[in-house]
Amino acid sequence: MVTTAVEIKVAKTPPLPTFSTPAEERLHRKQRLASAFRLFAKFGFSEGVAGHITARDPELHDHFWVNPFGMHFAHIRVSDLLLVNEKGDVVEGDRPVNEAAFAIHSRLHMARPDVVAAAHAHSLYGKTWASLGRLLDPLTQDACAFYEDHSLFDDYTGVVYDMSEGDRIAEALGHRKAVILQNHGILTVGSTVDEAAWFFITMDRSCQSQLMAEAAGKPKPIHHEAALVAQKQVGNARVGWFQYQPLYDLIVREQPDLLD
Repeated sequence: MVTTAVEIKVAKTPPLPTFSTPAEERLHRKQRLASAFRLFAKFGFSEGVAGHITARDPELHDHFWVNPFGMHFAHIRVSDLLLVNEKGDVVEGDRPVNEAAFAIHSRLHMARPDVVAAAHAHSLYGKTWASLGRLLDPLTQDACAFYEDHSLFDDYTGVVYDMSEGDRIAEALGHRKAVILQNHGILTVGSTVDEAAWFFITMDRSCQSQLMAEAAGKPKPIHHEAALVAQKQVGNARVGWFQYQPLYDLIVREQPDLLD
């Protein structure tokens, strides 16, 4: 059997953490979730009360952890996170949940059992690119992470409060890692919080890159075969997880209170 270059590179990344108990894994997911909100604030992804990241509970699989409605991303700590059940009830925490967050994320988690985390925010470049109603082109190595692995939801009807719209977004996402919500923004998913958060960050920057390139001239995309190779190299779950680790270390060192 021939080992591909992609397999070799993935093998060199550290192993994903393992856990002895659900409680241990729950704490890990919540710490990663709180760190993602702090990083989203640092990168300017906050927009009033809009935006949400969720993490499926490792024991109660139809429950997920999410940010409190109306709390700035920059203030969120582990202890602030809410646990929400399949009916939208807050079963742990003392603040309300964003109704749009429940309408979207509950249906995504239901449709995709493999998804542990989902991230959506009204980032400047993500929502600007989304207004064009187009998929990203493979203009850079980083953008190739999404080559033939993202989709477009072109049925904007206002703020998402209807569960049926959450179902339609989940259908548009399909088996992919990301979806562009036309006239709205971008959304990414992953098998870890780290992966979902990283792919949101790099997708927003890919949107910025393409907007800048098209403003400057006519960019030359990477050809199909090479883009597929790059997608396997920079767009797989393990690499997405690994790319997040330096960011986690950075934000915890800068803002250790997020772990409270």
